[in-house]
Amino acid sequence: MALLEVTGVEVRYGMVPALHDFTITVDEGEIVTLLGANGAGKTTTLRMISGLHHPALGSVRFDGIDISRFAAHRTVELGISHVPEGRRIFPQMTVLENLETGAYHKSHVAAAKLDQVYELFPILKDRAKQQGGNLSGGEQQMLAIGRALMAEPRLLLLDEPSMGLAPLFVQTIFEILRTIREQGVTVLLVEQNAAKALQLADRGYVLETGRIVLQNSADVLLRDDRVRMAYLGEDIGH
Repeated sequence: MALLEVTGVEVRYGMVPALHDFTITVDEGEIVTLLGANGAGKTTTLRMISGLHHPALGSVRFDGIDISRFAAHRTVELGISHVPEGRRIFPQMTVLENLETGAYHKSHVAAAKLDQVYELFPILKDRAKQQGGNLSGGEQQMLAIGRALMAEPRLLLLDEPSMGLAPLFVQTIFEILRTIREQGVTVLLVEQNAAKALQLADRGYVLETGRIVLQNSADVLLRDDRVRMAYLGEDIGH
């Protein structure tokens, strides 16, 4: 069953379309990845779904509700959490304070959810009283994901979670995403590491200049010559 349906969308910056004739679906319980070069429209897609941009044409439906014109705080209340590129934590606030901001509209569940986040990210419990800005890049990414989970999302939007991280942290982040899905959270993932993204995901879409040009199961995309050349850095010898 489709949890998210984006249909015939166009998003413009001024007169310039960033997404056009754009259609994707994400079924409940899936991990779906968006692949594409810089500027293809991946970040715009996530910002549109989360209510930071509104489509000029088309519709965005979440669990059957048209959220095309919803403000960002309303999409959070419905069950969509967005982890933006660059993490965007509050560096002067403690780890605990950062996490608590994620549950600003669900204070009655904050304590129980905090325990679940600490179980996923034990390092955050150890660092609870430290300022977020003093964490390593990998720890800040864990904090950003943990903060998003505090809102009890049904759909988690992730923008480049492995960017700038050491390989060990990258592996940890992807293992955690698998666990998050097992806990019932649906994931839409934008990720520069196409191989890891496709190894994790159920399905994928490829964007070029704001359009979907390819879609299939992750296994099929991993074997697709166009994907291998453009995103996996492979010389297929043709």
